[in-house]
Amino acid sequence: MIQKNSPQWIQTSLAAAITLGLRNGSFHRNAELKGLNFLLHYEEGCFAKCFFCGLSRIRSEGPKGKTFIRVDWPLYPLEEILPRVKENHQVKRICISMITHPKAHKDTLQILRRFREETTLPISLLISPTLIHSPQSIREMKEGGADRIGIAIDAATPELFDRLRGRGAGGPHRWDHYWEVVRMAVEVFGRFSVGTHFIVGLGETEREMVEAIQKAQELGAHTHLFSFFPEKGSPMENHCPPPIDRYRRIQLARWIINHEGGSLEQMKFDEKGKLIDFGMDIGPLIQLGEPFMTSGCPGRDGKVACNRPFGNERPSDPIRNFPFVPGKEDLEEIRRQLGF
Repeated sequence: MIQKNSPQWIQTSLAAAITLGLRNGSFHRNAELKGLNFLLHYEEGCFAKCFFCGLSRIRSEGPKGKTFIRVDWPLYPLEEILPRVKENHQVKRICISMITHPKAHKDTLQILRRFREETTLPISLLISPTLIHSPQSIREMKEGGADRIGIAIDAATPELFDRLRGRGAGGPHRWDHYWEVVRMAVEVFGRFSVGTHFIVGLGETEREMVEAIQKAQELGAHTHLFSFFPEKGSPMENHCPPPIDRYRRIQLARWIINHEGGSLEQMKFDEKGKLIDFGMDIGPLIQLGEPFMTSGCPGRDGKVACNRPFGNERPSDPIRNFPFVPGKEDLEEIRRQLGF
């Protein structure tokens, strides 16, 4: 049997497969995918054991046939992907995601170079810090053609991180090392060319999530927010997504910290850690709509390119990360969700 491993083979998000003409399908409300997401693949799967992740080694379905961020990630030969990317004029960015596997760093560099040879699109790398042990490893990524780095810390506190990703989960990841790699990446790529991912709804309070966003900002990394979605067969398959009002408050707090010059210090929280005062008039921000759009790496026009349509929810559910500018009716719904 042929071993369909990276770097010769690579997974795409379902949205990317549709956009590249590899799968049939359409997007709810005619959303357009702006960023192509690719994922390294190995027959033995990811070596991590994160409780919430669809790729986790402990997911009951086993390493094959897994969903990731809610949808299937079909597998294709890299040489079949490259010409389709080159011919597509809709997308604004490419993102290549590592998994925790001994070969992933070397193979990511090889895949990066192939994309760099075939396209002029900006390329981000979503890296596995557990495989990174020196700034030189990150410099190789920049020299290979990446212009941005993403680091999925996901859990907002060291206790949650350890319980869901680290020793408590029997996994290899360590909180302090992840943040050290954020510092390394900022040193190599520059301030705000690094993004940290956090998942709202893993058990943190709103204050704890805002503290994590503020910490990343002070290090020179913007935050890309995700809303927890339960992956079937994972240890957290029965864990509920966060209430929509909570997610909206965190979206606004992230926007204020990342884009409005605000900070944790100006915000107020109740005794349970709920955000009750943003320290500024949020009416204009709600009307703007952008705080509720997908947060991710931009294209050359400065607008978010990694818009991941409906990656946080089913299209029939309320949209959590809008892959387009919210319309008038969307903004009215957002106000209701926030209680305004």
